Amino acid sequence: MNPPPPSDRPEWVPPDAGPGFTTRIMPATSAPGATPGNVPRRRSPPDVDTLAAGVLARDPALLGRAITLVESNAPAHQALAQQLLSKLLPHTGKARRIGITGIPGAGKSTFIEAFGDHLCEQGHRVAVLAVDPSSSVHGGSILADKVRMEKLGRRTEAFIRPSPSAGSLGGVTRKSREVILVCEAAGYDTIIVETVGVGQNEVAVRSMVDLFMVVMIAGAGDEMQGIKKGVVELGDLFVVNKADGDNLPRCTAAQSELKRVLHYIQPATPGWETPVLTASAREGTGVPDVAATVDAFMRNVAGSGILAKRRRKQTVEWMHALIAEGLRTRFYESPEVQAKLEATERAVADGRLPVVAAAQALLDATG
Repeated sequence: MNPPPPSDRPEWVPPDAGPGFTTRIMPATSAPGATPGNVPRRRSPPDVDTLAAGVLARDPALLGRAITLVESNAPAHQALAQQLLSKLLPHTGKARRIGITGIPGAGKSTFIEAFGDHLCEQGHRVAVLAVDPSSSVHGGSILADKVRMEKLGRRTEAFIRPSPSAGSLGGVTRKSREVILVCEAAGYDTIIVETVGVGQNEVAVRSMVDLFMVVMIAGAGDEMQGIKKGVVELGDLFVVNKADGDNLPRCTAAQSELKRVLHYIQPATPGWETPVLTASAREGTGVPDVAATVDAFMRNVAGSGILAKRRRKQTVEWMHALIAEGLRTRFYESPEVQAKLEATERAVADGRLPVVAAAQALLDATG
């Protein structure tokens, strides 16, 4: 097919394009009944008051749109998101916040589905914030936890929100804390944050949840490996998953080994002896024991005052994290830094300037 004449070519077509450059201009289409002067426009996002009312009314569609607004990095959306959170804040803080981590292949998603299904049977409303690793190409989620939790996703008492990690360390997204607040305002009394499960950086979720659960498997070497990662020192509850069939003896042995290890480690929560349970998400065995242990933990920390103290500390830490992030953004957006950054990077890469001196020079450039 020959390209159209130069006068009819779009501006992105090279002026010297020959027959090998295929260009086809398709006519625009419109909705049935629309006239050229009355083409339906893309719907505008709801205003903050509408979103807030929808969240409080437990409208799933408006809840999803509210979370989308909160997760957006557009400056205009961020300002609206803060207005929304201000309206929702008085309705937050009443839910149990549970972080669940584990190595890839431990069956976290399957376990969370069984666990969440059991909680719904008990009369709870469960929100699952599943943080998936992001594609380095398009930035979207790779694993699609919402698809894998099909049974739980059909429950009206459950809400599943997969979000791409977008390169954030710590196994969670930068906006996970805000999303937790939105879900609490929507009346979900149990918030489960499933982390990416990358291992060494898998500790940021500890700073935003009440209980930190680690899902493990037997025979993968993760009993001792967990100590090296530091995750074992932060866990409030350990679950050895896939304890069924021929794997049951290995899981029981892993449970005993982990109990011995925890005996020499200071508990992550004062006054709470960290338990190690076995479960089979596939068969559902052990899941009620996990739920009962979570209930016991929440009673313990609420009655002792640890829960209130932990949440106050987490809120202050969150503020400092946002300050650090804001300072970093302002630093790199500074015209003085942008003017010197490229040359300074070359000087460091070539070995002409010490790294410490380069960093200090850029910091001094901002005044």
